[in-house]
Amino acid sequence: METAGALGHELAMRSLTCVYGGSCTGLMKQLADSALAAGGKVVGVTVQALKDREEFHQGLTELHVLPTKHERKHLMVQLSDGFVALPGGIGTFEEFFEVYTLQQMGFHAKPFGLLNVNGFFEPLELMLETAEKEGFLKNSHQEAIIRAVNPDEILDLIIKRGV
Repeated sequence: METAGALGHELAMRSLTCVYGGSCTGLMKQLADSALAAGGKVVGVTVQALKDREEFHQGLTELHVLPTKHERKHLMVQLSDGFVALPGGIGTFEEFFEVYTLQQMGFHAKPFGLLNVNGFFEPLELMLETAEKEGFLKNSHQEAIIRAVNPDEILDLIIKRGV
């Protein structure tokens, strides 16, 4: 929670808009609350099916509600200049790999990274290293991932790569 809050605050301090799913729970709520409290802009992007059954953050700068998950992810990529994955569940992994795959296929050239809080992404890093060793992943693809352990560091690296 502390790191999510620090990331939200740092995004606002750097005048970077936070784009996320718009939820009002967990780490993402902390991220949004911190960015908003620091005067930042926060944009939520969700699908109608979730909007109909879940509570969404009431203080967002904007909330986009789309009919399909595919359209949601497409708009999130369009609205974003870079991507940071915080610890999370299957949705986090799915979105991380979507951004990773789209970059490798040449659909975007935006920087993306893993904010490795308390070693959360170490098993994923091992899996990626194994995929590279076995010839399923090029070293250049591995090098595309920005890796950091704190919000300042990951944002510095993302900005350096092109935000």
